[in-house]
Amino acid sequence: MTKLEILTQNLQETDDLARRVATSSFPGLVICLTGNLGAGKTRFSKAYCTALGVSKEEVNSPTFVLIQEYLGRWPEKHGSRPLTIYHFDTYRLKDLDEFCELGAEEMLSGNGICLLEWGERVAEMLPADTLYITIEATSETSRRFTFRGDGEQISNLIEQLSIAQ
Repeated sequence: MTKLEILTQNLQETDDLARRVATSSFPGLVICLTGNLGAGKTRFSKAYCTALGVSKEEVNSPTFVLIQEYLGRWPEKHGSRPLTIYHFDTYRLKDLDEFCELGAEEMLSGNGICLLEWGERVAEMLPADTLYITIEATSETSRRFTFRGDGEQISNLIEQLSIAQ
């Protein structure tokens, strides 16, 4: 398992980190975001999605609808073609069956990107090569991000983040 810790001192650094993850993303990427309430999962998601061409106003926490679908564009290295991002919030799910009823299995195995806030609640449904990001608030504006995951593409993504520090 590859693991990396990155500290951000303020909201701008957090947004910059999310953009770096976005530009290192690849088709079929599944990102599991974990952390306490207020840790910054939705802020990270918003910066991540806007880096991929989604309007900032369009990205909201899907807490009450469980899933939002956004249309963005891949980074240039993937040909700047259209991209679908599925943004889940599994906090209010009753069980895995409810997650499946959303069509999650199809989305998780597709060529878009899946961002799952509170993804640990459905961890047994996530692919083996999921990128896990744990966010911890270390002060009002600073955060500790822990990236971990298995598989060649995830390891390469984490390595790219470590080089860019």
